[in-house]
Amino acid sequence: MNNNQQKFDSLGLKIPFVLLPSANIDLTKWSVIACDQFTQDRDYWEKAKTITAGSSSTLNMIFPEVFLSDDDAAKRIEDIHSNMKNYLQSGVFAQPLNGFVYIERDTPYQKKRRGLVAAIDLDQYEWQPDSRPLIRCTEGTVPERLPPRMDIRRGAPLELPHVLLLIDDETDSLLSSLGDKVKENIPLYDTSLMMESGRVTGWLLNNENDINFLSEKLNELFKRSTGRYIGNNLPFLFAVGDGNHSLAAAKGIWTEYKKTAGADLYHPCRYALVEIENIYDPAIEFEPIHRLVFDISFEKIISLLSELPDFSCRNIDDINELSKLCKNPVTANCFGIISEGKFAYIETSAEGISTASLQPLLDKYAGENPQLIDYIHDETELFRLASKNNRVSSAILLPPVQKSGLFETVARLGPLPRKSFSMGHSVEKRFYFECRSLCN
Repeated sequence: MNNNQQKFDSLGLKIPFVLLPSANIDLTKWSVIACDQFTQDRDYWEKAKTITAGSSSTLNMIFPEVFLSDDDAAKRIEDIHSNMKNYLQSGVFAQPLNGFVYIERDTPYQKKRRGLVAAIDLDQYEWQPDSRPLIRCTEGTVPERLPPRMDIRRGAPLELPHVLLLIDDETDSLLSSLGDKVKENIPLYDTSLMMESGRVTGWLLNNENDINFLSEKLNELFKRSTGRYIGNNLPFLFAVGDGNHSLAAAKGIWTEYKKTAGADLYHPCRYALVEIENIYDPAIEFEPIHRLVFDISFEKIISLLSELPDFSCRNIDDINELSKLCKNPVTANCFGIISEGKFAYIETSAEGISTASLQPLLDKYAGENPQLIDYIHDETELFRLASKNNRVSSAILLPPVQKSGLFETVARLGPLPRKSFSMGHSVEKRFYFECRSLCN
């Protein structure tokens, strides 16, 4: 396998040693959704806790972000690290497997979304907006959000991936071909996911022929990416589609470690476990990430957004009508406003992705209190929060997002404004399953 690794060094990949739960573990209770989902829904996470009570579960090794601002953060992190150590020592995991994992995920909305679990080299990733590395973030990173995430990873003996990387494979040939090859073998796992979130199946990919095929196809994408995008002559192989702040936190820990590492430049924390998907996979749909803005009335949110170019606003009587208008915009950009039982439809001539004009206005309002803005996946969740919130708030409904041209835009302009899009609905997000040791 060492010779095989050399084939991936220039591609920013490492063949990982993957830890999977042992045969006696209930896989439906083991696997839980990414920690950055349902950030305004404590009930979801309390239900997950009830489902997994008394069972070995990845829930016991993650910090759901809905609880990040609670007073017990330090104790939670201590418990996470303790649970990880206990799982490593008590036989929760089977013997590590040296190889990639090809997976297929069914969701309530899509079937057979394909992915490949791999480790990436953090020395070939950077989130700074002016950088143009091999592995690039697609959305802006908020430095203030990194310290608590770094605290979770710092000293942790394990990592669990919810980061999704995208490749620009418009023929959609790489992952589909891998699937045809590995599915001749028995799956590593095959399980339904809790709370009606679909199903996931994984196969080990580690034989010589499959490794060669993967490296050859990725090398083709690598070479093609150089000069493919306007104003970009540097290779751009992977775009971070989801989990950028978690990946940036991993980068931060590796940067810390390097200051004292000496010659130990291949420590496990140099790498991060991710899932690689193809942006052209038919089962991947981009969804807007809506905004919930606190402590602002209907009149004030309208006044704030009136700074948009060629601003126009009209009241709407029905929330369903507002939803239809936003999903089928006539002008370049539009937004729906839901506040204090009132609805408004805003149009603007602002160009580009909708968040490019919206986010600066919201940041101006929030100032030094970024907690005044929350980012909500799914229209129905936004409507629910807008109707039940006891605190004065205004919900902003965003129009659809097109996934075509993402690599081109990021290559030319750098990262989009933060939280510009979501890869699918909340329940379609990655569920934790595979783990990797961060210890030598």
